Amino acid sequence: MAVYTEVSFDEAASFLQSLGLGPLQTITACAGGIENTNYFVDTGQGRYVLTLFERLTFEQLPFYLHLMKHLAQRGIPVPEPQAAPTAAGHGEPGDILHSLKGKPAAVVNLLRGRSELAPTPVHCAVVGEMLAHMHLAGQDYPRQQANLRGLAWWNNTVPVVLPYLRPDQTRLILSELAYQNHVAASSAYRALPRGPVHADLFRDNVLFDSEGGAPVLTGIFDFYFAGWDALLFDIGVSLNDWCVDLATGVHDAARAEAFIAAYQTVRRLIPQERTLLPAMQRAGALRFWTSRLWDKHLPRDAAVLQAHDPEHFERVLRQRVAHPYSLQS
Repeated sequence: MAVYTEVSFDEAASFLQSLGLGPLQTITACAGGIENTNYFVDTGQGRYVLTLFERLTFEQLPFYLHLMKHLAQRGIPVPEPQAAPTAAGHGEPGDILHSLKGKPAAVVNLLRGRSELAPTPVHCAVVGEMLAHMHLAGQDYPRQQANLRGLAWWNNTVPVVLPYLRPDQTRLILSELAYQNHVAASSAYRALPRGPVHADLFRDNVLFDSEGGAPVLTGIFDFYFAGWDALLFDIGVSLNDWCVDLATGVHDAARAEAFIAAYQTVRRLIPQERTLLPAMQRAGALRFWTSRLWDKHLPRDAAVLQAHDPEHFERVLRQRVAHPYSLQS
């Protein structure tokens, strides 16, 4: 999260009152992530996250917000967008997409729990199982919108970041981009099951609590990279974060096997998914290496911003190319 558009206490208080969320007590800028302006807000009715969208448009945002509503109504622990009770200058009654300071805005409830940044195989199993439930819950979601950070975006963005790369990095990123275009043209890829995917299910986007000493998943948030894509891409992205050593990008077999085994207790992978899992892990690494290079070398101004290290996903990609993960039978 970051702060590109500063919102004063009085501006936030008026906005939240118009949504029927009670008087504002505190507002705190969020310092994680890099895409949108985010604040934690406390009101007389509860704790919320106020988001102003800096890149996504009024036309694009209904897909994300209604997806969260859809999943929440099916028992998936995701933040639920708060609807406007009256027109009040911020939208029609029932709207979950609002406007603040000329930007699209949303308010969601703040979920309980905390992120687990050093997950065990048990945590990975819990996440894998919930991801499968989320994929199934999204199958009847009526809206479709392409993954805006998918292959078309990689093809457009990689040339933009090439001037900032060393020769060995240039060779790697161009080789991988060519490989992903080849995979996308294959019949096996076209056969992959599709639906709404989170596409950013990292450790810091999941919350846990504890019950009887066991981790319980209490929240999945930050859906603003979601889109309609291969469900396997979601799995590949998740494995690249939950099941690697962060310092080296080396694959952690115990965590990966726990994740996949738990996922398959809910939704079995088809043969094409089993075959293309290594390719989708490479796709996930390419996607985040490219976006982090873009954010680093072509940054936007923000009052609070913590940029991510692009070299991490370069390491992950090199590891996935050199040591592909094959599913156990």
